[in-house]
Amino acid sequence: MEDRKLRILKAIVDDYVLTAVPVGSRTVARKYLSHLSSATIRNEMSDLTELGYLSQPHVSAGRVPSARAYRLYVDKLLEEAGNGEEEEAGRDFVRKVSHLEDLARSTAQALAEMTGLASFVMMPAQSDLRIATLQLVPVSTALALLVIVTDGGIIRDTMVQVAGYLDADALYAISRMLSERFNGRTLKEVQSLLEEFAMHLPSDPHVLQGISDLASQMDRQNAQDSLMVCGAHNILAFPEYQDAEKAQQFLGVMDDKERLLTLIRRAEGEDISVCIGPESGIPEMESCSVALAQYSLSRGQRGAIGLVGPTRMPYARVLSTLRQVSRRMSDMLNTI
Repeated sequence: MEDRKLRILKAIVDDYVLTAVPVGSRTVARKYLSHLSSATIRNEMSDLTELGYLSQPHVSAGRVPSARAYRLYVDKLLEEAGNGEEEEAGRDFVRKVSHLEDLARSTAQALAEMTGLASFVMMPAQSDLRIATLQLVPVSTALALLVIVTDGGIIRDTMVQVAGYLDADALYAISRMLSERFNGRTLKEVQSLLEEFAMHLPSDPHVLQGISDLASQMDRQNAQDSLMVCGAHNILAFPEYQDAEKAQQFLGVMDDKERLLTLIRRAEGEDISVCIGPESGIPEMESCSVALAQYSLSRGQRGAIGLVGPTRMPYARVLSTLRQVSRRMSDMLNTI
């Protein structure tokens, strides 16, 4: 596509993102490309409409970008943008948390507040996480609290019976020994090793069974439980979703975590990606875009953060925000 058409298309997308009002040739000339006449712009807009990049709601109305236009905009025309206040807000919320689950929850809330869009954060599968420490804390005679801490700071605990003769010092010694044996092992590996360790370690069988049960419980975690969604109601602020049925359909998709997980899984391996309109394959989201970024934990585990909004979302700001936040999440989680 020739440069002039590209500049006109970019101006139309930029203006429609800001106003949600069909864009006319006079608006483009007045606000963006004053060196071009309205007639010239009008002719180019007609060509862009024939090419499928623009549509015209009414004969007398201006033009509206199509999903194809947004795709070209994101792939070719997008200029990096950052907002100082949002960058500082991102730094602040990351400083306030120390565990993956807390960070995921805070991130989803902060993204929704900062952008006015719907947001989500997907944590890595717990079965892929690795044990950092294992602790036995005495509660009473023959009863202890078993605490497993994984990389990323996910903590799970359960009560286990122990032999009555095991005091606090003995439980501490067992904790150190088991932590050394299991450090860096995934939950799946721990379950397979427990039987072997039971034959060689001078430990209470109740403790080993408690570890097995807790690891199994974490391994069976429902994938939907790893996805946190915030700010779905923000869509109601956009004029495109003043129609009650359309808004209800959107909110229904945001409540259906399995459909969101399908979108996220399709983008696995891409550091950042954008799914525009019909590309999602979800009919109720044909007027939406989903922007995704990956974050990483130590040893290669990955999760995802995302923003969902109308196709006229401010892509430059959205992608810049996701890059910054995912980078800070990765940096922080790799120091836990």
